[in-house]
Amino acid sequence: MSKNKSIIFIFLPLIIASCIVFGIFLGAFLTPSNSNDKNLIFSQTQRFNTATKLNEILNFIEETYVDSVDKKDLTERSITSMLTTLDPHSYYIPAKDFNGMNDPLEGSFEGIGVEFRIKDDTILIISPIVNGPSDKLGIKAGDRIVKVDTTDVAGVGITNEKVIKLLKGPRGTTVEVKIIRAGSKKKKHFVIVRDKIPIVSIDAPYMIDEKIGYLRITRFSKTTYSEFLEAAQSLKKKGMEKLIIDLRSNGGGILHAATKIADEILVKNKMIVYTDGRTRNKEKEFSTSGGILESCEIAILINENSASASEILAGAIQDNDRGTILGRRSFGKGLVQEQVVWPDGSALRLTVARYYTPTGRCIQKDYGTNIEQYHAEAYNRYENGELLSADSIQLPDSLKFYTPEGKVVYGGGGIMPDIFIPLDTANGTPYLYELRYRGIIQNFALNYVDKQRTALNGKYKNAIAFKNKFNINNDLFNSIIKYAEENEVERNLSEIITSKELISRGLKAAISRNLYNDFGYYVIINDYDKTVQKAVKSFK
Repeated sequence: MSKNKSIIFIFLPLIIASCIVFGIFLGAFLTPSNSNDKNLIFSQTQRFNTATKLNEILNFIEETYVDSVDKKDLTERSITSMLTTLDPHSYYIPAKDFNGMNDPLEGSFEGIGVEFRIKDDTILIISPIVNGPSDKLGIKAGDRIVKVDTTDVAGVGITNEKVIKLLKGPRGTTVEVKIIRAGSKKKKHFVIVRDKIPIVSIDAPYMIDEKIGYLRITRFSKTTYSEFLEAAQSLKKKGMEKLIIDLRSNGGGILHAATKIADEILVKNKMIVYTDGRTRNKEKEFSTSGGILESCEIAILINENSASASEILAGAIQDNDRGTILGRRSFGKGLVQEQVVWPDGSALRLTVARYYTPTGRCIQKDYGTNIEQYHAEAYNRYENGELLSADSIQLPDSLKFYTPEGKVVYGGGGIMPDIFIPLDTANGTPYLYELRYRGIIQNFALNYVDKQRTALNGKYKNAIAFKNKFNINNDLFNSIIKYAEENEVERNLSEIITSKELISRGLKAAISRNLYNDFGYYVIINDYDKTVQKAVKSFK
């Protein structure tokens, strides 16, 4: 594998939207119609409008097409195809997919409350969600579920989709599971009452030093604002005076979650955002008094996958000269969607407005008529060198705006950071990228923790103790190289030597994540993250 291709695999998570192109082509009939029958399809007196036309065409296809067709499926594909002609962010959600797509925005789902992986054809509990129904019953990380109700789930080729279907269910309903626990030959039996399970959107709030706090927002849901308040208040009690908010790869979510967080940072009467649409009046949102972070120094981290609500928050802070934005140019989504849920459980998310930052910037990038090109724009940024050098970004003066303090900011294609941080490719090799691409480091860490969990938990009290005392020794490093070779990653000694530190660092962080969740990962990886470290220096 070439080096360039390997870099693309890892550092460029392409977001290529797939759409089903549905069209009706009119051509010559193989058998001519009787001219007297031309009006049998539509009555001469029938009121024939666009809506009628679509319905009649679907009926006609169902009745006369050469092969049998599913009218419901045809209708759903027609809706999907129709929406792709509007913009890249208006879309239809079939009823079967609605809960899965809506739960992250709701900030919760209903189930038993565990994070799991399928390992060796068995359901392995990675972590029970704190205070969830499984946690309260004593189900532990490392437990293996072998039976759900009357269904055997071990050694039968179980899939993630089947597991979710078995374990999720309405709040208050019960599910019986049988579990095998390490060190015990006897199966444990649990009757779990399903409950509302939070989907946490704030990761790893912790103090980097005595004054600087850090937290990561993964999405903006209905619960994000309350999660943010709780995390910020906790950090303030620990002495926080400066806060790093990590929005990298946060694709957005609910607009008002972002504006409420901005309100906690800005002083009174500062514009946060305004929206405007053809059928929507212009709505402006301003900050109020009493924000808990009004006196706190702020740094916000963004990258090419930070979008929508992330850009609203970053734009509000940047345009009000309230903090420093670090990283790389954000995605560039400046469209606002409203969701309508139909009686059959399906939903439509339709673009109804554009949003503008306080200086008047619309940061929506051009989307033209080619949706695939729009989503491949991230790839083009890499090809053009933008992820490696700010000089590769060309923006016209017509997109130039000024903040109250005279700082130049740009619209038309995402939020430009105040401090550009290039993609970190130092000591990266095709071998390292292959390990990441194939999930070798994550899988090895999972196996290692699965075997050593009891010993590791006994030796290290928490993630900080693990960070300070655990090291990847030569035996463990050689074990992952051997594991990679067993999983068809060809050994390359020179590249292994070059990337040894990065492999070891990634493995330590992955082991820590398996033991202490995302907090365990970020307290290790952030010490070497150039964007985080630049943010720390920007405060001083």
